[in-house]
Parts: sequence; structure tokens; C-alpha cells
Amino acid sequence: MQLKLEARRISKNFVDHNEDVLPVLSDISLQVHPSEFVSIVGASGCGKTTFLRILDGLIVPSSGDLLVDGREVVGPDHKRGFVFQKDSLWPWRTTMGNVIFGLQIRRRPRRESQAIAQKLIELVGLEGFESHYPHQLSGGMRQRVNLARALAINPEVLLMDEPFASLDAQTREVMQLELVRICDAERKTVIFVTHQIDEAVFLSDRVIVFAARPGRVKEIVPIELPRPRPFAIKRSPDFIAYVDRIWSLLEEEVFKSSGVPRPN
Repeated sequence: MQLKLEARRISKNFVDHNEDVLPVLSDISLQVHPSEFVSIVGASGCGKTTFLRILDGLIVPSSGDLLVDGREVVGPDHKRGFVFQKDSLWPWRTTMGNVIFGLQIRRRPRRESQAIAQKLIELVGLEGFESHYPHQLSGGMRQRVNLARALAINPEVLLMDEPFASLDAQTREVMQLELVRICDAERKTVIFVTHQIDEAVFLSDRVIVFAARPGRVKEIVPIELPRPRPFAIKRSPDFIAYVDRIWSLLEEEVFKSSGVPRPN
């Protein structure tokens, strides 16, 4: 099957102020197919965000190769859209102004840009809020604007770095369902970083478990649950079994990362 994205033995080292080398990622290989939803989970500090930024071309790996559609990634481009943990909206721009921003940068015709932005505003459920500024929107609404802005440039791969982490539990669940709906409608390939195991299981076709720093692939868990997935599936024995399995893989890494002795 054709690959949308392929990481080949990606490693990344940083150098601290003492000029000591800090290995963050080690020998990561990963293949992602078109329209696949892949989540990455791991202990804090294991390099999940660094890996996502490498996939976007924002950080250059110390070694290894990254390919999108068989071509080497040498920097950010319109084929990949990044959704950050914080909504990072321009406070002086309206919902429409924020969503249309990437299209303006690419100098798309104004009327065409407005039509694209309007379609996406409706897709994320914000019709009627086109003229609202970020401070007039709830946290969940701002993240919907953030998602629409990323989709506006029509990326083939959507990279999402804990986009729901700052939301309350109820809004987070609604946004999970909305994300599944939107990605199914747009047929996007998604790589999603999260600390929430149940979120990863609910959203994903596969969950990649990273080991503690330096981050590396400890195991890949295929999620063989039917789609579409209603909220009720989270109470099913199969869903709970996936969550327990992934936690069992993560438990050792979490204690190793925290420095807290693991209880017997």
C-alpha cells in the first residue's frame, strides 16, 4: 500500500548550555498510510513534540530521513498543517480573519479565500461566529477556529500536538467526536500527540507507544474497533482492554521518567 509519510531511523540530539549532548529521540522508524489516524503516547519528556516538529520540518533531525509521498522533507510546506496545544489565534483578528490568514499569506484571491474559510467555519460548527474575536469565544470554540485555520491551507497531513489538553473534560469529549467527524469528511492523514490513553484509543487506527527519553518506539498497537465510534464505545470491554494494555506498556516508562520508585 502507498505510504503518505515515512520516518526512517530518526534521531535527535540537543546541546545544553554546558555543551553536553542530550539525546531526545533515538532511531525512530514509522510508516503512515493515507487517511490513517495515528496517535503517539508516552511519558512526559520522551520527545513526542520534538518528533512532531521534525515531521513538520520545523526541526532538523540529527540523523535519519523523513519522506512525504516518497519525497524528502526539507522544511515546512503546505502539505502539512500543525495544530498546537494552545490555540495561538491572532487576538486582533476575527474568526474569519484567523481562518483566512494562511490563504492570504499564499496570496489566494480574496473571494476564493473567503469561500474556503466560510466552508471550514461551517464544518467546525462555528457558523454565526465569523465576526467574533478570540476573547469572545470559549476554549473549545477557539480550538475549532485553530483547526479550521490549519485545514484552510488544505494540508494532506495534519499534525496535532495535544490540541485538547487545556479544555475541560466535557468539551474535550465533544471535540474528540468533532475531530473524528471532520477528519472522516476531509480524508486527512493525522498524527496526534496526547497524554490521554483513552483519547488515543478512541481516535486512532494505531497508537504508537514511545519509551522514556531518549524517545523510541516501544510498541505499535493497532486499534481494531469499528467506525464510526460513539461515546458509548468507551464503556465497552474491548475499549477498556486497549486502554489497560497501553497503560501496561507505559507504566514502566512513566515511573522511569518521573524518577519516582515504581510500587511493587
